[in-house]
Amino acid sequence: MEPVRAAFSAECARLTEILAELVDADLGRPTDCPPWTVRELIAHVHTGVGRLTGMLAAPAPPRAEVDAAGYFGGAKFTPQVDADRIDGGRRDAAQVDRAGLASAFDRAWRATDAAVAAAPPDRVVRTRHGDAMRLTEFLRTRVVEVGVHGLDLAAALGRPPWLTPPAAAVIADLLTGGRPVPAELGWDRLTLIRKTTGRVALTAPERAAVDAAGFRWLAFGR
Repeated sequence: MEPVRAAFSAECARLTEILAELVDADLGRPTDCPPWTVRELIAHVHTGVGRLTGMLAAPAPPRAEVDAAGYFGGAKFTPQVDADRIDGGRRDAAQVDRAGLASAFDRAWRATDAAVAAAPPDRVVRTRHGDAMRLTEFLRTRVVEVGVHGLDLAAALGRPPWLTPPAAAVIADLLTGGRPVPAELGWDRLTLIRKTTGRVALTAPERAAVDAAGFRWLAFGR
């Protein structure tokens, strides 16, 4: 739990700093997660960061049924689920006030962190998809959401990526299943994450090397 919690805190704190620097013109920029604007993508991340407080307040399922990689399985991201996700981001964005953007996000992630700290390490939670997951595994998905969508926000804002080393380590481990990256690829963690989440295109030899390495492909909104 502690490395994952540290990664969550580090990445959320860094995003809070970025949000405090934004101006109104930034929020209307398009992103590579169409049809969302920067404002709508921020709203989506904010909502995702805050999910755990409600999940931990609900009764615990008897046992975990899926891990973090399974949570991102393609089968559950049906057209209807995807449409609801997009609409939800837009609805949430309508309530975003730029002046309070950073402070609202800061409150949300810190409330989640406090709830996680107060919960037993073996706690099981139920996700919005109905999956029963160990708390650590679900928090791992939150690191993915904040970190990978942080790359999307950086691209939309024309800024260098701000992915923190602790978050990069957690995301890379999930993407590879703990396997080493094939030496012939010569990828650092940022390149690995960009390539295997579709943020940068894979060449045919790269795809062959990744497939041979047995990495688990994750399915989640662009």
